[in-house]
Amino acid sequence: MAKTGGITNAVNVGIAVQADWENREFISHISLNIRRLFDFLVQFEATTKSKLATLNEKLDTLERHLELIEVQVSTASANPSVFK
Repeated sequence: MAKTGGITNAVNVGIAVQADWENREFISHISLNIRRLFDFLVQFEATTKSKLATLNEKLDTLERHLELIEVQVSTASANPSVFK
């Protein structure tokens, strides 16, 4: 009977080791995927900031042009003799 108990214990240890290995492998996959997600988010943030900065510059340029046109229109409205 001692021999049977020893085999059973060895089998239980083997099962526990296999389960531990599977858990570690699962955790490793989860960690890798979290790292990939984090890397993607960092890259996405950098790209988005860059694109928004470019868009903001273009919008600033358009606003300055609009202000210039508004001044030109108001000047022309105040002095209609310019159109004659």
